[in-house]
Amino acid sequence: MNRDERVLRELVSEHGRTFAEEAGIRLKDTPQPLYRLLVLSLLLSARIRASVAVAAARALHEEHLDSPRRMAEAGWQRRVDALGRGGYRRYDERTATQLGDGAELLGRRWGGDLRRLHREAEGDVGTLRELLQEEPGIGPAGADIFLREAQRVWPDVAPYLDGKALSGAGRLGLPEDPRKLTGLAGDTQPAVLAAALVRAALDKQVAEDCLRRAG
Repeated sequence: MNRDERVLRELVSEHGRTFAEEAGIRLKDTPQPLYRLLVLSLLLSARIRASVAVAAARALHEEHLDSPRRMAEAGWQRRVDALGRGGYRRYDERTATQLGDGAELLGRRWGGDLRRLHREAEGDVGTLRELLQEEPGIGPAGADIFLREAQRVWPDVAPYLDGKALSGAGRLGLPEDPRKLTGLAGDTQPAVLAAALVRAALDKQVAEDCLRRAG
């Protein structure tokens, strides 16, 4: 096992948990978990700690705002209150509006089912990324977050290692090339690899600890 393989093994061992898992989402290629992932991606894309975004996603789920219909029908104040309980206070009012508008659009255009959006892209990841950005609050960063995680159940997207994941690889002295990284990672799922690399990008200490353990 060479140096790069050791580094990746240590990283995945300690930080190989997807953000969907952290938010309590059992990701499947079905409407509800995919929608919950979309909401999580919107929350994570703001300039806020990932832990706060995850807590807010959990709070929305606890409020049963886990489908486009329920989100749209909940009303703005209920969405604000749920976000506040999750600690997502800096952006709560704007985000509550985006969640409502996005739920309505998803219901109107894709019948509340992100699998239809996936099919509309016809296997083209660039088109898929553009379609996701039609959702209010989902910009390039949010689309990247969604696709990093969704590749677990949409294998045609994999390997999806975006700029944030590759910056984590660079911090670890690893190749900043998706194919090389997945080759080094062996049988590690690309979504797990991406999440671990993103954690290295977000937290310098994660990278330093990993490098120390790998020797």
